[in-house]
Amino acid sequence: MIRYNLRCERGHAFESWFQSSAAYESQEKRKLVNCPACGSAKVERAIMAPQIVSKKSRDTTPPEPAAATEATAPSSTPLMMAQERELRAKIKELRDHIVKNADNVGEKFPNEARKMHYGDIEHRPIYGEASPDEARSLIEEGVEVSPLPVLPDDRN
Repeated sequence: MIRYNLRCERGHAFESWFQSSAAYESQEKRKLVNCPACGSAKVERAIMAPQIVSKKSRDTTPPEPAAATEATAPSSTPLMMAQERELRAKIKELRDHIVKNADNVGEKFPNEARKMHYGDIEHRPIYGEASPDEARSLIEEGVEVSPLPVLPDDRN
């Protein structure tokens, strides 16, 4: 693992862990490394001093972590934030693909899904709305359904 000090185009400094320098470069190229403060994908490695561990410091016990204060950063680690951003990007990509390539049948979704399942109408990709009870009923009937991924920052 390698830790990089990073800085976005707006000057926000943060750090993140990567499996290797190649992993960082790959994620940066795919715009998966984003600033946690502003979300900018224009990120570059900041100058950092190497951390050298001497034999003497390895033999001693590490210092106790400082007590948390109200100004402490969120509990997510930079690595988790990067992984979460990557997962969110993939979920958004999946949802966007479904919306682009399927028909929105709205509240008619349970009826349309049943009709396709029982062969009353031709199969086609659809999405729409169903209450939790309607979705459960469809699943119990053997109709293959899955919720459309929604992210907290969706504005739709």
